[in-house]
Amino acid sequence: MTFVELMEGAARGFEAVGVAVLVFGLLWSGALAASVWLKGRVGRDAYRILREGFGGALLLGLEILVAADLIRTIAVAPTLENVGVLGLIVLIRTFLSFSLEVEIEGTFPWRRATASGAGLMGRAAVHAREAKQAESDA
Repeated sequence: MTFVELMEGAARGFEAVGVAVLVFGLLWSGALAASVWLKGRVGRDAYRILREGFGGALLLGLEILVAADLIRTIAVAPTLENVGVLGLIVLIRTFLSFSLEVEIEGTFPWRRATASGAGLMGRAAVHAREAKQAESDA
């Protein structure tokens, strides 16, 4: 197995993990939101948990997919055209990540502490747990 084949396999592996994160994140955030909805019938809380959970999964998935693009471009086919395409992909994904963070957080990153996709997913789980606890206390 050559180095290029090894790096192509690594890039495919990162892509598979990125897609798995997106699928798992959708299912996980949907399950959290559904459990909150079924417990208390509070749509606003369920929607917030769904948004935060899946938004975090999207951010994390985009970060992993950018890593796959970097591996493929730098190690597999480092042509000037591929580097230009990679730059455009990273620019688009950076804009998407920034937009998602602003949408989820409701404020610009420099106005708050930075958050990663995994951090947002964790916060959605905490909010789901708090909503379930508040419902069981009532």
